[in-house]
Amino acid sequence: MVSISCKEGERVKEDIEHFLNYLKVERGFSQNTLDAYNNDLGQMVEYVERDARYRSVIPSWQNFGKHGLASYMVELKSRGYAVTTLARKVAATKSFFNFMVADGKLADNPAEKVTSPKVGKSLPDAITITEVRELISQPAKSSAPEAKRDRAMLELLYASGMRVSEMIALNLEDIDTANNTIRCFGKGSKERIIPIYPQAAQSVAVYIKDARPAMVHRDNEPALFVNQRGERLTRQGLWQILKGYAKAAGLGNKVTPHTLRHSFATHMLSGGADLRAVQEMLGHANISTTQIYTHVSSEHIRRAYNSSHPRAK
Repeated sequence: MVSISCKEGERVKEDIEHFLNYLKVERGFSQNTLDAYNNDLGQMVEYVERDARYRSVIPSWQNFGKHGLASYMVELKSRGYAVTTLARKVAATKSFFNFMVADGKLADNPAEKVTSPKVGKSLPDAITITEVRELISQPAKSSAPEAKRDRAMLELLYASGMRVSEMIALNLEDIDTANNTIRCFGKGSKERIIPIYPQAAQSVAVYIKDARPAMVHRDNEPALFVNQRGERLTRQGLWQILKGYAKAAGLGNKVTPHTLRHSFATHMLSGGADLRAVQEMLGHANISTTQIYTHVSSEHIRRAYNSSHPRAK
């Protein structure tokens, strides 16, 4: 997706393509956002190449380092971009290097101390409770084993607020349908036990009993959710499944795996759940990350007030 002129720089291109695929599959970014990130990171690659030619070194993230990144940040700020545009470019850069470190491609993060321009927080996208019900009801239109798996996955995503990466990492031993709980391992392999509503537990139990045996090809397969080959479902596989049901439910591009996580948190807080409890269930290390959903809940209250109060119209 990014044009790189020298063969030595092909690894730079591959790293960015890997990152963009992660944003698409794992984070469910829209095509417009992916295009913007591709443009922003392509701009950085061009700078990496110029910097490498000037210093007569191979274009690489290791050779670029903190000094190269600092110079690139100075150039960005000198171009007179709007604050929101500059913030997006800085965010794309920081996200990319965070990903590279997490993926083991870089030992040190050159963007660790890079600061972003201050802009207003954007609220997470969430769908309504009615839209959630419509989405979850879609697999019931088929009796195929895959449909029972899909119903279980959709119910579980919304019931728990898990990240998609946590969902596909689940093993059979992690679900307790008798006690309506699920065990998952979040960032840093931190274990948490999440309660789930009975209907979600029942959907998972039906899948395990009636559908999963027909899908697995080996008795010792540990994965809870498997694909048609009987192997652990991938992030991309789950995303494709979800997109199909979202389209069938008339929700178009409004739904991603992350949207169900946002909807879980928003609906829990709107229903009166304790912020600390929601933090624990989402697996947020810092409560400030969870607090953004209080703004979403407040927006919901404000809209209800404005539409209902006779003096607000």
